[in-house]
Amino acid sequence: MSSSSNGNSEPELSPLLSGRFVYKVTAVVVLLAAITTALSLSGRWFGENLALAGHTSSLTPYDIFIGQDHLRLPANVIRFESQRATSIAERVDIYLTWPALGGYSDDNRHLFNNVNRPESLIFLQISQSTMSRDMSGRLEPIYTQVFEGAASPGPKGLTRHGVKATSSYAGEAFFTAEREGEPTYVVRCLEPGANEASTSADCQRDIHAGKDLVILYRFSRNLLPQWREIDNAVGGFVKSHLVP
Repeated sequence: MSSSSNGNSEPELSPLLSGRFVYKVTAVVVLLAAITTALSLSGRWFGENLALAGHTSSLTPYDIFIGQDHLRLPANVIRFESQRATSIAERVDIYLTWPALGGYSDDNRHLFNNVNRPESLIFLQISQSTMSRDMSGRLEPIYTQVFEGAASPGPKGLTRHGVKATSSYAGEAFFTAEREGEPTYVVRCLEPGANEASTSADCQRDIHAGKDLVILYRFSRNLLPQWREIDNAVGGFVKSHLVP
């Protein structure tokens, strides 16, 4: 006797995997596969770009006009990607290996990514001058007013000057040196703390160049014994990249 004849009708049994369900599952699988592929590709792209950390080994030259001056620089010495363009600019930031004065390359990438070797790089910021005197020229009228205590010998002929704790230079020290036929060399450096490692920008100095440029450059205090070589090299580098 059929179930319909005894009045105990049962619902029709549906297939375990309906067509609609199979369609949904397939769509989800395809979507997950697409996402996985996208993540794989983007992860590879991100990994490669993270390794570069904004650096480039390109030697493409860019003409950068700052005030009255015209600089021509290869892309691999320009620190920030946004500045790698032929343009009229307020400033350009440069990083160079020391002592080779080279830009970023596949061969020296370890120098740019190793924080344990701060003396391997020096940093330059070139902009239009806003002051008539560079750091050497500001020694007598400004810096000597904040010196405090007796001067003491520094590395390689430099003289160290402490500063007043109430001045805006607190936590720093100045180093000076007389140079025959040139203005007195002046640089300011952060005072090292106890067990504090040097960075690539402990010391800074600015000089004038070109028609109306100021070059602010920074380097590790580990390089203070090479102050004369660095000063000459920075000035020479900028001069060699100025377009007449």
